[in-house]
Amino acid sequence: MMQDRIYMDNSATSQPDPQVVKAMLPYFIEQYAVASSQFSHTPGIQAREGLDQAREIITKKLNAEQESVIFTSGGTESNNLALKGTAWAHQGKKNHLVISKIVHNSVLHSAQWLEKQGFDITYIDVDEQGFIDPDHIREAITNQTILVSVQHANHEVGTIQPVQEIARICQDADTLFHIDACRSFTMLDLNLQTLPADLVSITGHLIHGPKGVGALYIRPGTKIQKWQHGGYHEFDKRAGTENVAGIVGFGKSVELAQQKHVDYIRGLQKQLMDGLIQEIKGTVINGPLDPDKRHPGNVNVSFSRVEGESVVLHLDMKGISVITGSACFSRSLEPSYVMMAMGFSHERAHGSIRFTLSRFNQESEIGRVIRSCNDVVESLRKISPLQ
Repeated sequence: MMQDRIYMDNSATSQPDPQVVKAMLPYFIEQYAVASSQFSHTPGIQAREGLDQAREIITKKLNAEQESVIFTSGGTESNNLALKGTAWAHQGKKNHLVISKIVHNSVLHSAQWLEKQGFDITYIDVDEQGFIDPDHIREAITNQTILVSVQHANHEVGTIQPVQEIARICQDADTLFHIDACRSFTMLDLNLQTLPADLVSITGHLIHGPKGVGALYIRPGTKIQKWQHGGYHEFDKRAGTENVAGIVGFGKSVELAQQKHVDYIRGLQKQLMDGLIQEIKGTVINGPLDPDKRHPGNVNVSFSRVEGESVVLHLDMKGISVITGSACFSRSLEPSYVMMAMGFSHERAHGSIRFTLSRFNQESEIGRVIRSCNDVVESLRKISPLQ
């Protein structure tokens, strides 16, 4: 990546911290044995120690029991396991799941697949800021409901859902509650001693860790069906040789995360949001205006009379990396399903641009991004057929 490029697509993936890479290297070069060889030889013991240490760091951050966290290949697998694993475990007894309309594709498509297998799915509406009304969750739950799944912080517009209230509703209804916390882990409070969630999905590559590693918290006693078969890895809940180097890197990224980083990122968010509104006429904020109800690193805007794809391409030519819509869905020319669920027009949805910030962004970059956006939008409006 060119040295002066500004990267603001951290909700798609984030730059690995150099300390994370350093922590991983020995597990590629020296301590490369598989962790399941711990009962056979010393290298296996060393690999297991690295894995166990990472698990301890992550469970401590979640304030959870150590054996409650199983490692996966990432957030997508964790979400698949949470939905499919609980659905299959209750098949024949219950057959209903509840999700919001703006969950990540890995949850949405898992639910749609389960629907084809005969399960009933209720899709909960959101308001124009992306919020779920907890009362709608309460009304949707029946005696057949297995699981409610929501996203802690939305991947496109940053909306922070009232997970504490939803968790209590599920607890009172004796219904499992799953949180997709891939965007919020280490950025928002996630204390599983006070938040009664049954399953929580997290991932490494969004918090300056490596790609290809994530985890699923499973509250002890939660009934879930293993769906990847082979060995007895991960407390016999997920078969497959553990990615020890990746897991060690994941643990290191969690260890490095600090509240001061969140505060710094929130300051950048305010500067960028305020600057875009002040400098570019026709700028509207998508998602919550209250910073306490929005992911600290998320800024999602629509510029009137311009297509988002055109803005992204022109900014890329200026050395600025942003995206329109969700990274996992951006190959489609259809408007963002998140924006449409929030009740936006096709024009506003197509015009949306997502900036997502990290601790590696600099204050000096904010001014350059605002100026570049102003130049791009101004030039595109001159040739725009939209009036």
